[in-house]
Amino acid sequence: MRALRYVAPLREGGSLPALMEADDEGTYVVKFRGAGQGPKALVAEILAGGIGRALGLRIPDIVLVELDPAFARLEMDPEIQHLLRASEGLNLGLDFLPGAISFDALVPPAPSTELAADIVWFDAFVTNIDRTARNTNLLVWHGQLWLIDHGASLYFHHDWTDDLARARSTFPLVREHVMFPLAGDLMAADARAHARLDEVRLRSIIADIPETWIEGNYDVRQTADVRTDYLRFLATRLEHSTDFVEEALRARAQLV
Repeated sequence: MRALRYVAPLREGGSLPALMEADDEGTYVVKFRGAGQGPKALVAEILAGGIGRALGLRIPDIVLVELDPAFARLEMDPEIQHLLRASEGLNLGLDFLPGAISFDALVPPAPSTELAADIVWFDAFVTNIDRTARNTNLLVWHGQLWLIDHGASLYFHHDWTDDLARARSTFPLVREHVMFPLAGDLMAADARAHARLDEVRLRSIIADIPETWIEGNYDVRQTADVRTDYLRFLATRLEHSTDFVEEALRARAQLV
């Protein structure tokens, strides 16, 4: 779909996302390929978002938004104009949730222990470092918990060295996760995840990555090789998921 109107910058985000209207009459939070994190942050959003939905978690719908060069010419702010010029073509949009409020673990009602465990497992699986009490990246909308902002996930893809070893790694930062104190049975969450995720599902999610976000952004790798490497990493991490679950259980034991 095509962006029709730049509504407002969302300056809370370091990558300067924006609220935009598109030609499907929808309003989206758009993240730009020309932002500092580059296209790999958008790839992380695609992959983590698809995996989260496969696990039954609420993640705003993701769309691809075509940005016309005219947007840069019409923008007066030089910082935003530069960003728009660098982002011509396909960008990523997330369905805007009007009236949503940030999740606060101290404000009741608390999420169920099962949901909290599923979120902890998900973030450990995609190595999401950005779901702490300081920055939960969780919204409450119509009484339901929604997960947002996954661009910091899958940080291995910024340096593919020893990617298989890192696929089998634990996730020590789980102890900082905002849902960690609320999480129920993490082994049960692991079992639920394996019932919902497999290599076929992962391959389908990886296929959603636009080729234009891959070409020229992964050293000398060709498009097919990058997709294969993502699949290899995620399938290996799924196979060895008990490693990061056991790390989480050891961290929990230290809290007692």
